[in-house]
Amino acid sequence: MEHFNELTEYLAMALGFAWASGINLYAVILVLGVLGITGNIMLPENLHILMDPVVIAAAAIMYMVEFVADKTPGVDTGWDAIHTFIRIPAGAVLAASAVWEVNPALAIAAGILGGGLAAGSHAAKAGLRVMINASPEPFTNWGASLLEDVVVVGGLWTTFHYPLAFIVFVLLFILLLVWLLPRLWRGLTIMFASLRQWFASFCGHPAVKKIPPPQPLIEKRP
Repeated sequence: MEHFNELTEYLAMALGFAWASGINLYAVILVLGVLGITGNIMLPENLHILMDPVVIAAAAIMYMVEFVADKTPGVDTGWDAIHTFIRIPAGAVLAASAVWEVNPALAIAAGILGGGLAAGSHAAKAGLRVMINASPEPFTNWGASLLEDVVVVGGLWTTFHYPLAFIVFVLLFILLLVWLLPRLWRGLTIMFASLRQWFASFCGHPAVKKIPPPQPLIEKRP
């Protein structure tokens, strides 16, 4: 039973770090570093580097930059696009590092799964943000950004205090992704098509009409 509990804790950390990284990577590094250096949590040995003051300071600076960018309509979408190449690999590295001391093979598997999980949470966040940005008022954007920060901190807290419950949450999240992502894609496709039509009409470009097929020069007589 003790071995099962230990494995559950490591698995929850790997999944939790990857999932949260896809939403707000800098908040994850900052929270883990601060809680680790103050003795509130025990980080795996391979993640002790997060408690270095230099790492904490860098994460704090980038978190403040993201805090502002994430609440600015339009800017947040560009920020998310750039961080597609940052959050996903970082989530894979954090997941692998969380279980490396257990088994290197398990660490590689955790990295693969963690990268996929980070990609899923990142895609869900970025897609929802694009849909929210269609609204002209900024308050929905601010609320979504603050909610994401709360969800990340709450998810990390659950990871350490209720690891089994968090694993169940991740499984439900994956099922939600399977249902949500196709609908997000359809919604984004419709929205971008509407924007393209609006820009075309705004710039004075006539709508593209289908050209009928050429008629034969000689009509066939019965």
